[in-house]
Amino acid sequence: MNIVFLDASTLHSGELDLSVLEQFGTLTCYPASSESEIPERIKSADIVITNKALMTAANIAAAPHLKLIVSCATGVNQIDLHAAKSTGVTVSNVAGYSTPSVAQHVFTYILNFATQIPQFNAESRDWPNFPIFTSLAHPCFDLEGKTLGIIGMGAIGEAVAKLAIAFGMRILVLERQGSPNSTLPELPRLSAEAFYSNCDFVSLHCPLTPDTEKCINTSVLGKMKSSAYLINTGRGPLIDEAALAQALSEGTIAGAAIDVLSSEPPATDNPLITCDHPQLVITPHTAWSTIEARKRLLAGVVNNIETFLEGAPANKIV
Repeated sequence: MNIVFLDASTLHSGELDLSVLEQFGTLTCYPASSESEIPERIKSADIVITNKALMTAANIAAAPHLKLIVSCATGVNQIDLHAAKSTGVTVSNVAGYSTPSVAQHVFTYILNFATQIPQFNAESRDWPNFPIFTSLAHPCFDLEGKTLGIIGMGAIGEAVAKLAIAFGMRILVLERQGSPNSTLPELPRLSAEAFYSNCDFVSLHCPLTPDTEKCINTSVLGKMKSSAYLINTGRGPLIDEAALAQALSEGTIAGAAIDVLSSEPPATDNPLITCDHPQLVITPHTAWSTIEARKRLLAGVVNNIETFLEGAPANKIV
């Protein structure tokens, strides 16, 4: 088997041993691959591994020996699934590897908003301008008794909810028609009107679908408390970014923490990138990326290839 990893730098920077993939055949790893480079790099590939590199219909057609595409991620939006299915190419992904990592990232955001540690840290070397070594310049608050609203009660939403409960927070879940409500069924499910107006934090953990695209928009932001914070570690297009930037600048909500954007890397004129609101935190899609999560991800890639070669592919998408 010829195995090509199109963007291995998304998984590691030297700290993981990718030679474990060599048990299945000849391995070629590229740190990253541009759209124009992909056809030549995969022309002899039997198996392609990709995190962000696009496997379009044209690229799939350029690989006549291709049998398996492994998404080195949970999402598969970088792969043309229709083209893969029509050409008999199996597609698999890796789910669940990043749940603890993302949950702790969400709570890092929440704790930073509650404690204002980044702001105090920035000022702590300038104490000659303060009469005593303390400051009330950035008001802090307890999480106990505050309300966290969760949109999408899957594995990550559940993990975030359990952390919030440990901090003494109240949890609300956005009601979704047709949901079995089987995860933490004791938590209140509220309609949108009641949900947004009662939350101190809103955290997004739902999949990106036509129904959820830009589900956070001007109308929704207007329903939130002016003291509320929005957190997105899900998918960038869940948020109307221009509407969020405007809501921040107008004081409609207090702040936001964003790990994902509508396009990555973002355009230089992305309204959130150009927004200088002091309570807007942006991280470059790193919520998933603890070393432990990446080890689990690599193990998932190995398992997907192994089970495919055994004739019983795990985590098969198409």
